[in-house]
Amino acid sequence: MIRVLLADDEAMVRAGVRAILASGDESEVVAEAGDGREAVELALAHHPDVALLDIRMPRLDGIAAAAEILRSAPGTAVAMLTTFSEQAYVNRALSAGATGFLLKSGDPYELMAGVRAVAEGAAFLSPKVARYVVEDLGRSAGGGRLAREERARLRAGRLSPREREVLGLVGAGLSNPEIAARLHLVEGTVKAYVSAVLDRLEVRNRVQAAIVAYEAGLVETEV
Repeated sequence: MIRVLLADDEAMVRAGVRAILASGDESEVVAEAGDGREAVELALAHHPDVALLDIRMPRLDGIAAAAEILRSAPGTAVAMLTTFSEQAYVNRALSAGATGFLLKSGDPYELMAGVRAVAEGAAFLSPKVARYVVEDLGRSAGGGRLAREERARLRAGRLSPREREVLGLVGAGLSNPEIAARLHLVEGTVKAYVSAVLDRLEVRNRVQAAIVAYEAGLVETEV
């Protein structure tokens, strides 16, 4: 069972997320916080597998809370709850170490899949969020969309066909065990493929690899 810390300053949002997670059999909310400082304190007290954090919270915002949790409770992975109006914060969240970005208004399945992926060490970008993540990072890096896509395709071109397939599944938010099942490989082989992909793309983590996958057109996103 995946143990989740849920932090949001809106009680109705917390109730909705809690109900969605409770509808499955993979995760449970073990603690709830109404602000970022409380979220950090509860993470240290409960050591959850995943901290699911709203970005805008009183006392300490979700990004600052994420950085503190990842520093003080390294066994806890962090996913951010976002809205379209908060995309300017995505770069900061990436820098803080968050590996999941989930829409509050997204499909309930995405929420459950995202929590599972992050708990298993994968990166998860809600498809509708991913497009904005890519655009925001692209604006920061400079250059037009077509130029960025061409650069991503060239980078992906360094990979073997199997590595590109693995990259696409990383971009889709699948964990190593899920990729292994999808491709009929053993998990150790998938881990080796993922490490090779990160090295050849010269990226630091699965989130950055997922962004390359989106820009290279290896992941289908919803419009």
